[in-house]
Amino acid sequence: MKLVHFGHSCVLLETEHARLLLDPGAFSTGFESLRDLDAVLITHQHYDHIDTEKLPALLKANPSARLIVDAGTTKTIDNLEIDVTTAQPGDTFDLGGTRVTVVGGQHATIHTDIPVVPNVGYLVDNGAFFHPGDAFFVPEQRVDVLALPTAGPWLKAAEAVEYLRAVSPKLAIPVHEAVLARPSTYIGLYTNLAPDGTEVRVAPHGEPITI
Repeated sequence: MKLVHFGHSCVLLETEHARLLLDPGAFSTGFESLRDLDAVLITHQHYDHIDTEKLPALLKANPSARLIVDAGTTKTIDNLEIDVTTAQPGDTFDLGGTRVTVVGGQHATIHTDIPVVPNVGYLVDNGAFFHPGDAFFVPEQRVDVLALPTAGPWLKAAEAVEYLRAVSPKLAIPVHEAVLARPSTYIGLYTNLAPDGTEVRVAPHGEPITI
């Protein structure tokens, strides 16, 4: 399995059978030129996870790609006139021969005055890879590779550490870092406080790594 990080929460996951793009948002770059995608998966409606200006052209260039979004995002793309599948927790999809299970349900709380929006996580091949979006959902299955949220208005470093320990993956790839001036400060903290048996590894922007 290979992964390419296009910044923030956007990753391309290449399994043995499929090419899956997750959360191509406004803080991410380089995903626009991708081809031969089997699916584009969106965890929630915030613009740093779905770039509605670039999405139509991306899907037009990938006519076989299936767009899968959470329930809250359907309203965001109503006027784009593109085919979409709404994902609910508990759903399972076969995408190019790769099994993707939908989990979670809600975005983490930003502030009590801000409404909580839907958020789903995508569990690939029964735990081989997990992208939680902006949430602290812990799957029942063992997770091999976790896309670890690094920083944001909805989390603090201690929460990210506790989440990393709760999931306890074999490998954590830091994502959701674009809001930081110096991501290495946080990544170093997570590396030092990771549970035994967990490696924290930075995926250089736009470069494929084997996971």
